[in-house]
Amino acid sequence: MTYSKFLRTVLKLDCASCLAMAALLVPGAAALAGPFGIAEELLRVAGLLLIPIGLFIGWLGLRGEGPAAFVGLVVFGNIGWTAASLVLAASLPAITPIGTAFVTVQALAVLGLALLEWRGLRQSRAGIA
Repeated sequence: MTYSKFLRTVLKLDCASCLAMAALLVPGAAALAGPFGIAEELLRVAGLLLIPIGLFIGWLGLRGEGPAAFVGLVVFGNIGWTAASLVLAASLPAITPIGTAFVTVQALAVLGLALLEWRGLRQSRAGIA
């Protein structure tokens, strides 16, 4: 399938957001743990997970074509990340209001990217450039 320009742009944006969040969380986990009320290790691991995920999404965004299933994987991965983030925000006993806001806002941003990627996938399947 040929990826539409819109889809490639959204995938690149998703890549950039993953890598930017990793750049914040990996070196900043210790500093953020207290204000967020989230364990330093959890923040660091989340950041480390975002590196290969972001690189994969970026690789897709740089391609002109590829399997629709790869983009579907990104969409459903983003939906899963959103759900896990919202559960985390609601269930961590020590999470602070600023931690809850941070996790919730990033979850909603990831959901927005998933919806845009789904739209781009549908356009690409329809042959819309």
